[in-house]
Amino acid sequence: MTSASATASPGPESSPDPVFEGVYGPFTITATDRREVLGYRLALFTVAMAQAALLTQWHWFGTAWLWPWLLPMAAGLGLALRWIHIYLRPLHRALQLFWLLGSAGFVALAVAAGTGAMASTLASDGRWIWAVGPFFAALAGIGFKEFFCFRRPEAIGVTLLLPVALLGHLTGLLDASATGTLLALEAALLLVLTLRKFPMPAAADVGDKSVFAYLEAQRQPSNA
Repeated sequence: MTSASATASPGPESSPDPVFEGVYGPFTITATDRREVLGYRLALFTVAMAQAALLTQWHWFGTAWLWPWLLPMAAGLGLALRWIHIYLRPLHRALQLFWLLGSAGFVALAVAAGTGAMASTLASDGRWIWAVGPFFAALAGIGFKEFFCFRRPEAIGVTLLLPVALLGHLTGLLDASATGTLLALEAALLLVLTLRKFPMPAAADVGDKSVFAYLEAQRQPSNA
């Protein structure tokens, strides 16, 4: 999450980590922070690539054997939500819960329809969207976080197109072609979003660590 109010300043000679001035005091971006940010970006990139590959295969080769792409999608989204920096812990936990429920929904779909018929069953029976929808709600939540922090237009596209496509298919307002077009556009925007994140400094995704420390202190029992 961006830390617009934090400005870098030279750190102590004993510490190689850059020092920033946050809202509640100075903080440093450590090597661990940088590893987590890289992990978050790579995980989100994995989701984008797997989703794009799934939709491409669906368009050109049909619905059979799409399920292997769900594995890197689920793993990537889970890891992205592990390493994402969100100030509000309840929101962070809610997105992780959505990911867990949606992943369980995909497992239930695989058991009920068979792995080879998951996509065709989902396309023909919109009720399964209720089962897998939380997964995409978690992904849309990441899109919203990215837009809120960085005002990237592709992020708001990810946030809006996913629910429009799925709810449109669920209600019958969108046919299969329109739903597929919206999902393809969302997948392209997600890929653009992830690629544009790699040149950004790690501090942009870490955010103001003094805010995290302050909120954590508020959650701890008072010593008074």
